[in-house]
Amino acid sequence: MPLIVCDGLVKTFRVAERQGGALRSLVRPRWRTVRALDGISFRIEPGELVGCIGPNGAGKSTTVKVLGGILVPDSGVCTVAGRVPWRERVAHVAGIGVVFGQRTQLWWDLPVAESFDLLREIYRVPRDRHAAARDELIAALDLERLLDVPVRQLSLGQRMRCDLAAALLHEPAILFLDEPTIGLDAVSKLAVRDFVRRANRERGVTVLMTTHDLSDVEALCERVLLIGDGRILLDGALDALRAGACERRLTLDLVHADEPVWDPDAEVIERSGARVRLRFDPSKVAPAALVARLTSRHEVRDLFVEDPPIEEVVARLYASHAADGARE
Repeated sequence: MPLIVCDGLVKTFRVAERQGGALRSLVRPRWRTVRALDGISFRIEPGELVGCIGPNGAGKSTTVKVLGGILVPDSGVCTVAGRVPWRERVAHVAGIGVVFGQRTQLWWDLPVAESFDLLREIYRVPRDRHAAARDELIAALDLERLLDVPVRQLSLGQRMRCDLAAALLHEPAILFLDEPTIGLDAVSKLAVRDFVRRANRERGVTVLMTTHDLSDVEALCERVLLIGDGRILLDGALDALRAGACERRLTLDLVHADEPVWDPDAEVIERSGARVRLRFDPSKVAPAALVARLTSRHEVRDLFVEDPPIEEVVARLYASHAADGARE
């Protein structure tokens, strides 16, 4: 049975439009309706780690806020662990953890340890359970040196690690992450990814993570939701997202750096000395056939075939969706 169910979720907002000047906009405001969610439907099974990607304004954060019980949709069905988030909020929040990358749930002027103690009171966690969970999270996220530091003095990476611990102190079965690695340096990003992976695999925590960083998705997620204009454009395995690209890359390291490279079924997209990169459609020419043709005409030191970068795949899907929307 699915742990999270969303069926036909719709959420709209009224946004004031600027018209001619501040005074005129104040006296006679003009409003337009923005459809943040436009019939979103998906299901998440227990133990899944799902990545949710999309451009700014696609509806990712709105989806998380509906699932967290912060926003009420205009229509549609949404249940999390059998509960309607905005109707059963007290019971609901006891079973979920939420982390917003640009906001903190910790108290700005208090040391981290005191914020953790306050959260124990809020969630009414027994002292022995809280102490065990707290010690485990401190060790897993390397927080010992940060416990006596006021939250305002933490770096972004340090605060994000503390926020992850805070979201899991009451041992929720579900974790919603909204841009958890935004603005983090490489070391902090790797630490956050590693912790999320272990929470999912070792503790069985179900995770839905929104992100702009597609390397997060590649590193963590087997399934991806691609959202655009409040609609699900793709829901499936990461490999399915790549398969939609209908393109692969072939890189050749030539013996003779100056010889021209050409093939009717491939296009040279980059050349640097003896290294040549080509792209081709595997539905039109098999990789083995293309490699055989090129190696018969050129002396090659090395070669490899690869998928295009995930960023390019997603950008093309967005562009295709936008073009289809314009034609409609």
